[in-house]
Amino acid sequence: MSLGRPVPTGLAVALFAGALVPAALAVASPTFGWLALALDVAVLLLCAVDFARAPRARDVEAHREVEPILSSGVDNPVRWVLGTRTGRPVRGELRDEPPLDVESQGHRQPFALEAGAASSLRLTYRVRPPARGDAHFGDVHLRLLGPLGLCSRQVRLPAARDVKVYPDLSALSREALTLARASEAVSARTQRRKTMEGREFESLREYRPGDDFRHIDWKASARHAHTLVRTWQPERHQPVLLLLDCGRHMAGRVQGRRKLDHAVDAALRLARVSLDAGDVVGVMSFASDVRAFLPPRKGAEHLRLITESLYRAEAGLEESDYGRAFDFAFARQTRRALVVLFTDLVDPDASATLLTRTLALRPRHLPVVASLLDEDLVAAATDVPGDAPAAYARQAASRMEAEYRLTATTLRDAGALVVRAPARAFGAAALNVYLDVKARGRL
Repeated sequence: MSLGRPVPTGLAVALFAGALVPAALAVASPTFGWLALALDVAVLLLCAVDFARAPRARDVEAHREVEPILSSGVDNPVRWVLGTRTGRPVRGELRDEPPLDVESQGHRQPFALEAGAASSLRLTYRVRPPARGDAHFGDVHLRLLGPLGLCSRQVRLPAARDVKVYPDLSALSREALTLARASEAVSARTQRRKTMEGREFESLREYRPGDDFRHIDWKASARHAHTLVRTWQPERHQPVLLLLDCGRHMAGRVQGRRKLDHAVDAALRLARVSLDAGDVVGVMSFASDVRAFLPPRKGAEHLRLITESLYRAEAGLEESDYGRAFDFAFARQTRRALVVLFTDLVDPDASATLLTRTLALRPRHLPVVASLLDEDLVAAATDVPGDAPAAYARQAASRMEAEYRLTATTLRDAGALVVRAPARAFGAAALNVYLDVKARGRL
């Protein structure tokens, strides 16, 4: 194991700086020059002695505790457990190597271990991965301070580790669903009405004032000698197919993240809610060809497989082949399904092909086209231009917005559903469409 390298402390630097005073006076008398040299040599010798007596790598135990799967966009704790194998106190500084392009807070911290083999210490810092994918933690660097406080021994301990970064699913428990829908966008809030309770029979209960007379079960009421009404719930075991466009249209950025990252977050949230509701969910990612496909299944294990399939999804600089993707998906899907396509409707050429293939799904399936609202693009289409380049930018943005409105109107007129929301409300908007479809029994 390496002995490490010496690193002078601030105290040593201050002593060396103090020797500059007699060195400056050496022009008046050579005696001051010899005094400055003696001071430098003395400090240098003390630093050498301090480095020799500083703790070594074998005197310290260091273990990183981090989850094998991190969540993107949120703070994830990383803990270091430090211990000493020597009877002397150990002071120093720890510097971890968090993954590149990951925001970190506190990955460099001082520490002090008391004397005794049982002494231990826990240091915690946080990392915030900006996107999905694989992440790599490097080794840990320790600066072990000598007893005189003049020199530290810097050592490197092997601690490299790979982790996975998934989208954050912590807010998608059944109890948090209502909060998720209400907090993300006021405009996305929906209230389920009593008349929208699905079409699958659930149970009988006593009649209450205001109940719909059409829900009264007259035969059951006659048998029990009091009025009973039927209650309904949304149908279960219905297919939900999520299609993610990984072509060039999804490589752009909205609010600092790629469009595909927002789409994957929304797709996984929708998959979680659909599975909790008892439906079967399938997922496909595609660009010029099909990249991944999971047929509709149900259960918690299937959600894990969906997450594993999508966490590495990347947007390529290639044209998406909607025809190939749809042919592949619906050659295997015979039951009527809710088909949610996460894509971008800004490009008029691509939207024409998408329009043709999506409308062909009706009336056998219920298609939903979900795209992000780029608030910068909307602002560019409505701002008053101040110069010629701004006027050209407004014209281009206005044309793109007009193309989107035309495509969206055509889809809606043909019976498809269209979702467009800003990044902060995209997941809530997709969830509300699903819940509304289930409540109305449109499948």
